[in-house]
Amino acid sequence: MLHFLLLSTLLLMAQADPFQLDALIQYVDSHQDEYVETLRDWVAVESDSSDVLKRAELEHMMDITAEKLRKMGGKVELVDIGDQELSDGTKIPLPKVVTAQFGSDSSKRTVCIYGHVDVQPAKKEDGWATDPYNLTEINGNLYGRGASDNKAPVLAWIHAVEAYQALNMELPVNVKYILEGMEETGSNGLDAMISQHNHTFFSDVDYIIISDCGWLSRKPALTYGTRGNCYFLAEVEGPKQDLHSGVFGGTVFEPMTDLIGILDTLIDSSGKILIPGINEAVAALTEEEMKLYEGIEFDLESYQRKIGVDRLMYSSKADLLAHRWRYPTVSIHGIEGAFSAPGTKTVIPAKVIAKFSIRQVPDMDPLLVEKQVSDHLNAEFAKRNSPNKLKVTMVIGAKPWVADLKDSLYEAGKRAVKTVLGADPDMIREGGTIPIARTFQDVTGKRIIMLPIGGFDDGLHSQNEKMSRYNYIEGTKLFVAYLHEVAQVWKVVI
Repeated sequence: MLHFLLLSTLLLMAQADPFQLDALIQYVDSHQDEYVETLRDWVAVESDSSDVLKRAELEHMMDITAEKLRKMGGKVELVDIGDQELSDGTKIPLPKVVTAQFGSDSSKRTVCIYGHVDVQPAKKEDGWATDPYNLTEINGNLYGRGASDNKAPVLAWIHAVEAYQALNMELPVNVKYILEGMEETGSNGLDAMISQHNHTFFSDVDYIIISDCGWLSRKPALTYGTRGNCYFLAEVEGPKQDLHSGVFGGTVFEPMTDLIGILDTLIDSSGKILIPGINEAVAALTEEEMKLYEGIEFDLESYQRKIGVDRLMYSSKADLLAHRWRYPTVSIHGIEGAFSAPGTKTVIPAKVIAKFSIRQVPDMDPLLVEKQVSDHLNAEFAKRNSPNKLKVTMVIGAKPWVADLKDSLYEAGKRAVKTVLGADPDMIREGGTIPIARTFQDVTGKRIIMLPIGGFDDGLHSQNEKMSRYNYIEGTKLFVAYLHEVAQVWKVVI
């Protein structure tokens, strides 16, 4: 009875004014337990896109997502995006992409919300304190794989539209969704799907919103840039078969030794990349940008404790953030073919493959970086005078993405954050890569904003991933407010 009276009151408030934020906020607050239970249901689905044996679970997750939007009255489609080729040459269908539309009023702006509902692998024995697929609330935190990345943000956007509907309030903008199931493994098939639907689904879209990111600190943030990524394989092949060092050691050039030797020429002990041309391509750091970094809420000592190191490479906040966001880095991820099992073995592998990446920043061009890396490694390999063979391949070439901080989309974001969360947001970048942002920009030509609600300590891709109840519920309110604020933005042709 009390719930009915509250809803009746909220409906009367909403009908008195086309936009009543207080009524919407009260509605969200009164339904937060329901939102948590929905997140629990979603987290329970092991939608791991990296494991083909769980493909049925992932497809089930896409169906659940589509049905949720369908029950809200959306125009929903499950879009076929083709097949995935496995390592043995066989093919399996990729999970369908869910699209949905709410409203088609030509007098209104149209926003498109992107998200994903696939997750990284997780097992209790990996070090989780709780079952990763059983959402567990501890001290206001909701622990579970995918809770922050990206199921809670997707649900928050869905709940935001639901709140308007429940109070019979007209949506201030037309809302579209594009929700995929392969983001964690590279968004297979999505680029082609976006190109194919550029003149249909995206034709009336004015702005694209991405919430697949998080805050830098406890202070709310808006994200305006991400780094790209060039991922390389460096393969050194030597003898026709694995050899035993006791018999052949010293009589052949060991592929592993060659590989380690050339990897050592990529970066020096101070973190400087040694590949000719890489550093010269980086956009100059302006005084305005440096001042922006200096004003961001970020504590070096807390960060150092969080990552568990004795010291950091940079002693000032601005320098550290700049190197995390707007300078390239080299990371060596592993060596395939090398002996890595427990115990000792004196084998000389016949072939080893190093996997490393270089994060891209403006104004780096992945195609040029591919040539620079290949030329550098081949030149260094030639100095070794080795009879072994080197093959360098770039398997990923994702470009960076940076938005205009003065864009009215971001001004709308600042207003929404201030209204709901009571603070001016920090303007931040991501050190990682979200390739879909650049794809949307290059293919559709639409303006993009990244509007995060994830916490700085959510542990994305790690053990004990979580989304705080506060961020989940207040984030839903933020999205409610942003739909109103973005409706005030006049369409500007890029």
